[in-house]
Amino acid sequence: MYSCLHTHTSFCDGDGTVDDFCAAAHEKGLVSLGFSAHAPLPKELGVTTNWHLSHDKLAAYMNEVRAAREKWRDKLDIYLGLEVDFIQGYMSPADMFYQDLKLDYIIGSVHCVLPPHAPLNWARTWVGDKLLCIDGSADEFIILLEKGFNGNVDMLVETYYKSLISMCAAGGITILGHADLIKKNNSGARFFTNDDARVVPLIHKLAAAIAAHNIIVEVNTGGMNRGKIDEPYPSQSMLKILQTHDIPAMINADAHICAHLDGNYETACRHLASAGYTGHLIFTGAPPQRRLEPIGMCCG
Repeated sequence: MYSCLHTHTSFCDGDGTVDDFCAAAHEKGLVSLGFSAHAPLPKELGVTTNWHLSHDKLAAYMNEVRAAREKWRDKLDIYLGLEVDFIQGYMSPADMFYQDLKLDYIIGSVHCVLPPHAPLNWARTWVGDKLLCIDGSADEFIILLEKGFNGNVDMLVETYYKSLISMCAAGGITILGHADLIKKNNSGARFFTNDDARVVPLIHKLAAAIAAHNIIVEVNTGGMNRGKIDEPYPSQSMLKILQTHDIPAMINADAHICAHLDGNYETACRHLASAGYTGHLIFTGAPPQRRLEPIGMCCG
């Protein structure tokens, strides 16, 4: 049995309404569906993007998901969430603004990694008035590496993983989103691998922070669904470390279109099994209950 708690509708950077996604999830046989719009950025930052939910649409988003929960009550379990960014020194899923929304869950993610002592808009000279993210284009990743970190990939990777550790240690999240997102622009292990002696100690520290705060790690097939990478997030080597810490895993599609809702889930099952996992979590019921679904039943 499958579910997906990482979905983006046209309220942020996805394509399709809440009801479109519910209908597609029901047709595909999912047992539950969660909506996780990119959370509004704090107003005091003075920054907007074309992929975050705007503050003036937050209430409408929440109301529409709640309405869908009633409409689909006997067919599909619907959950209300947000994907909240962690930007060191600027915003965190633990911030009271997000906690006070009383969501069913929060996905905590790191997209934006700032160079040491740099302001939020440090990259304006090269990319304009936008956040420069590690999962942007290959050209943007090179700008981040060369201009922000002086070409020092060790420093960039360390800053990324330390941001994940800080986010998890701060608490307030249910699910850790795409835990090694930094590999998106690392095709062919051009800059580093998760087996690298520089990276492994950071992953162990991250695993300890995840375990200490009872956080779920998602096996995210979004990069595969969009043809960007050839394996889920996180990598096999990282999953093996997480498994040794008894960290629960959940399969999510990071779907931005309805067709991707269960994309590459069989691959995700095999990915988990190869790392030593025997099951994956799904949410069912109201309020949401965590249930472990045996992997052997979902991938044969």
